[in-house]
Amino acid sequence: MTKFIPFMVAVLLGCSTINISKESKNNEQITTQQSMLLGKFKKADLLQEPYDAWFEPRYEKFEPNAKAMETIKDHINDYEIKIFMGTWCGDSKRETPRFFKILDESGYNLDKLTAIAVDYSKSTPEKYEEKVNLNRVPTIIFYKNGKEVNRFVEFAQESLEEDIAKIVSGKDYKNSYAE
Repeated sequence: MTKFIPFMVAVLLGCSTINISKESKNNEQITTQQSMLLGKFKKADLLQEPYDAWFEPRYEKFEPNAKAMETIKDHINDYEIKIFMGTWCGDSKRETPRFFKILDESGYNLDKLTAIAVDYSKSTPEKYEEKVNLNRVPTIIFYKNGKEVNRFVEFAQESLEEDIAKIVSGKDYKNSYAE
C-alpha cells in the first residue's frame, strides 16, 4: 500500500517524476524516481534526459524499408496523426523512435501530429484518451478529414513502416487487436 499512494498522488497531480519508496532488507527507506511524461509532448521532449537514453540510439539505428518509405512519402501528409505512448512502456520505447524517424524521413508536417504520453493506466490528467478507446500503447491513429481511418496498436504486423504504408495508401490493414 505504501508503494501505491505516492504513485496515485503523482498521477493525480500530473507530475512527471514519481517517487516510489520501499524498505530495504535492513529496514531503511529507499526512494527511487521514475520519470514519466504525461500529456501532450513534442519530439524535443524525448531528446531530453532521461528519455534520450533510449530514444536517440533507437532513432539513429533504425533504417526504414525504402519501398515502404516511398509509399509513406506519397501519402502521409494527407493525414493528421495522434500517437499515444508511455515513456515507461517497452513497446513504446521500441516503436516511438522508429515512428519519429519515419515521420522525419517522409517530410511529414509535424504540426499535424499530436503526441500524447500516458501513465500506467493509459490515461492523462486531461483525459485525452477518453475519446479514442485507448487500450494499449503505443497506439498511432490516422485521421483523414477529421475521421479516424485506421490505427496501429502496440506491435507491427510486418514492420512499423510497412504497416503505416498500408494504412496511408488505403490498403487493407488490421492492427494486432482488430476483430
